[in-house]
Amino acid sequence: MHILFLTDNFPPEGNAPATRTFEHAKYWITLGHQVTIITGAPNFPEGRVFDGYENNWYSKEFIEGIEVRRVKTFVTSNEGFLKRILDFLSFMVSSFFAGLFVKKPDVIVGTSPQFFTIISGYFLAKIKRRPFVFELRDIWPASITAVGAMKDSLIIKVLEKIEMFLYKHSSRIVAVTESFKNELIERGVNEQKIGVVLNGVDLSTYKPVDSKNIELETKYALTNKFIIGYVGTHGLAHALDSILDAAKLIASNDEVRFLFVGGGAAKKTIDDRINSEGLNNVISIARQPKSSMPEFWSLCDLSLISLKDTDLFKTVIPSKIFESMGMGIPLLVSMPKGEATQIVESTHSGVIVKAEQPLELVKAIERIYSDHSIIERMSENAKKASKTYNRESLASAFIDELEIAIEEYLR
Repeated sequence: MHILFLTDNFPPEGNAPATRTFEHAKYWITLGHQVTIITGAPNFPEGRVFDGYENNWYSKEFIEGIEVRRVKTFVTSNEGFLKRILDFLSFMVSSFFAGLFVKKPDVIVGTSPQFFTIISGYFLAKIKRRPFVFELRDIWPASITAVGAMKDSLIIKVLEKIEMFLYKHSSRIVAVTESFKNELIERGVNEQKIGVVLNGVDLSTYKPVDSKNIELETKYALTNKFIIGYVGTHGLAHALDSILDAAKLIASNDEVRFLFVGGGAAKKTIDDRINSEGLNNVISIARQPKSSMPEFWSLCDLSLISLKDTDLFKTVIPSKIFESMGMGIPLLVSMPKGEATQIVESTHSGVIVKAEQPLELVKAIERIYSDHSIIERMSENAKKASKTYNRESLASAFIDELEIAIEEYLR
């Protein structure tokens, strides 16, 4: 099978969409499939093209057998609705024209969260007379209003009309959560055309370690400290101000440190507050190469998952949950109760607290810190749970979804 996959993010970018697509594609190659990725020059989240790359009209490279075609886009940081829309629109246009020159794909896949990529894939599929698969990673544009980036307006209503058109006219939809599937069904999308392939973890990369990385411990003065790590995108959705409030409340305990690793729209605001308020128990580190993430994960005694207290986030499952499980790190989850919290509760791999409640977060940290047996128990449970979310088996499940799309299209 020749899979043409359109995605706005791909390695060396290290965010969840890039990681999911790469890890799936890597396994598809080992299964004997051909994969062509169309993406842009890596620049997320800072909006600066990575060293070694240029924002050219067209370039090609191979990464672990995956053919990657990069196209020119309007590069901007993840700040400001209009600039981001220009970014999305530019990729829609350039990816469409690049896709015209990909020979004989059997199926075309476009991935959200933003669906301008989906529009490109949809029209490519029409022209090439191939099935089109919509990978649904986020309910967009609802997530725009959920994080307060834009108020409900005529523009949002127009985007929602386009959203529904794409759901109804895709050959198949592959959602990353059962909650997304249920929401689409409630909105009138045919249940039979929706599959679910959860996020997961590449267990060949994310696996338990015997000890923390000594070099990093020393560099950031973390030796013999109890580390609560937030590793990933620092976005508007993640309620990181609330985490800093918790850090302030527990500052008198010199054994506890909060470790922030990553970049994003909220990074500067977070760093400014750490400096202005003298939060010496918070260490903020810039975005790091994806390949070094296991080393930073190794520092963490708890993995912090944080999202704003918004109903939409009841339906999402942050991918860092699975990476934490793979590393055997217990989870401290501060987000609305939903599908993600059900996974953590059912596997007994972490502790759930109410979203955006700093005092409750501190109480949970103090309880875990004072009883090391809790850490040991949750760590073992996390390791066991990670096998259920092995990326290799999930990549195979995605192939099943693509085969269904092809079969249905040819009928």
